[in-house]
Amino acid sequence: MTGREQPRQRLAQSDDVADAPLHIVLVEPEIPGNTGNIARLCAATGCALHLVEPLGFSIDDRSLKRAGLDYWHAMQVVVHACLPEFLAATAQRRHWFLSTHASRLYTAAAFTRGDMLVFGAETRGLPRALLAERADAALRIPMREQAVRSLNLATAAGIVTYTALACLGFPELD
Repeated sequence: MTGREQPRQRLAQSDDVADAPLHIVLVEPEIPGNTGNIARLCAATGCALHLVEPLGFSIDDRSLKRAGLDYWHAMQVVVHACLPEFLAATAQRRHWFLSTHASRLYTAAAFTRGDMLVFGAETRGLPRALLAERADAALRIPMREQAVRSLNLATAAGIVTYTALACLGFPELD
């Protein structure tokens, strides 16, 4: 196997990515291009990527590979069967849940190494019950009222990831 394996061959276990500076989690992502762009973000920053099924595409999808084309070899992907399984498997880590329905700004969070940044599906976001249960860990990115429903998933992930990495002093980044 070469260093340029396709996504399916890059699947990892949670233990394999335990020392990542941050973990970007996509719960039931629907658009392969967004996931590919976030994979590129993970490759550039050393963050781990977690995908929570069901996915709206195959991880072998051409548009997913095109968006993250030359970058899959530089990262590992952990796939979780469902949201409850993901939450149980990562219970020892701190989770930040990003949502337009949260009241706390993402800039108010005290990010630490190993935190999990959890984003919901493009059209549905995260389950409201989860946000209510974990309201103290729910964060939002401010936007102009009624201008747009939400930011693009890849854009939101980039904003919060780099803010969290700045809080960590940009570990292992030049």
